[in-house]
Amino acid sequence: MRSLGADALDIVHGKTRRVGLIGAGWYGPSDLWRLVQVAPVEIVSICDPDKNMLASAVEIASQRQKSKKRPRTYNDYREMLKEKDLDIVIIGSPDHWHALHCIAALEAGADVYCQKPISRDVREGEAMLDAARKHKRVVQIGTQRKSTPHLIDAKKQVIEAGLLGKIGHVEMCCYFHMRANGNPPLQPVPDHLDYEMWTGPAPLRPYDGSPHRRWWRTFMEYGNGIMGDMCVHTLDTIRWMLGLGWPKRITSAGGIYVQKDGKSNIADTQAATFEFDNFNAVWQHRTWGTPPDPDYPWAWFIYGEKGTLKASTMRADFIPHDRNAKPIRFECLYEREQYPEDVTEKDIELNAAPATRRHMLDFLAAIEKRSRPVADIEEGHISTASCILANVAMETGRPVVYDPKKRLVVGDREATRMLRKPYRSPWKHPAA
Repeated sequence: MRSLGADALDIVHGKTRRVGLIGAGWYGPSDLWRLVQVAPVEIVSICDPDKNMLASAVEIASQRQKSKKRPRTYNDYREMLKEKDLDIVIIGSPDHWHALHCIAALEAGADVYCQKPISRDVREGEAMLDAARKHKRVVQIGTQRKSTPHLIDAKKQVIEAGLLGKIGHVEMCCYFHMRANGNPPLQPVPDHLDYEMWTGPAPLRPYDGSPHRRWWRTFMEYGNGIMGDMCVHTLDTIRWMLGLGWPKRITSAGGIYVQKDGKSNIADTQAATFEFDNFNAVWQHRTWGTPPDPDYPWAWFIYGEKGTLKASTMRADFIPHDRNAKPIRFECLYEREQYPEDVTEKDIELNAAPATRRHMLDFLAAIEKRSRPVADIEEGHISTASCILANVAMETGRPVVYDPKKRLVVGDREATRMLRKPYRSPWKHPAA
């Protein structure tokens, strides 16, 4: 076992935890392999409605875990969880499943690592938070920027050191061409996929190819577009860096302005303003065209009276206004030498692997102490719900003021009704 520092030693020498995975596609297994790298775990169960993805994850698990055992396999997460023999459940399913998977795992007595965004609607997030507190379980959300080494350094050396001075504005952006925009024909559902189970509480779209290899992200039926996928990371990060809670007011506008030819129904262009005390955080995404700053196509920019901090998953730069002051560069940490298996792992985000390992260690430390992890579900809920509320503001054409205590949009019954999306029968919404 390769330690990442003193905090890891207690975890490494601790008990072997029994782990289950729900969602064997991309990031679920990636999170699981990072956990295996830093702590003694036994992968007991893996669940996915796609038999091919399930078989692939089982094969890799049997190679990576110390016991070399092949995990049990399930098509239905309820069958997996009713065993009640798991210490940890990792949730890597699509957004429309997060709430039901998470709450069921909590009820089964497990601590949970759940991918972001935590939910597809605001009411789901509230129910997940309530369940975590009721069952006294630890829930870490996969907003691992809080565990990214170069961003931790930038926070300490620039923001906490006061190099920015008074902060007056924040910009966030994503200009990746990541909006799937095709028109695939309808086709029979393949034998290896239980499409009914994959769809679950979401609307049942006509099958036009494997939705679970990122095609699903281009439909609002399953998530919240680029806003819910990418802004949630940047908003969560600036909230962490600057010590922010809920935004006071949210406005947003956007739509499908350029990429009108495909089936996708998520916005290809959107701007949103999250208002906090003393400054606004403004989001902009375009899934077409070029980024204003090619070095920072998915990033956030914190503007202070004494300088600017540019930051992303790949790097960070402090640019002082005083020409006599020195700029500071923060480089992304890679751990190819310590973890050579990273280099050959399919679909891995090499720049994110060190952050995820540290995120897992923080999660495990919180389990040991029965404390709140760095990306506690409440923080994940605030960031997720704020992005969903931006979509509500865009759809209604009105500003949104959300009251987290009363759990309603102030003075707007229509927007309050939009906090909960309908579920397909027989699935029941956790806030029903």
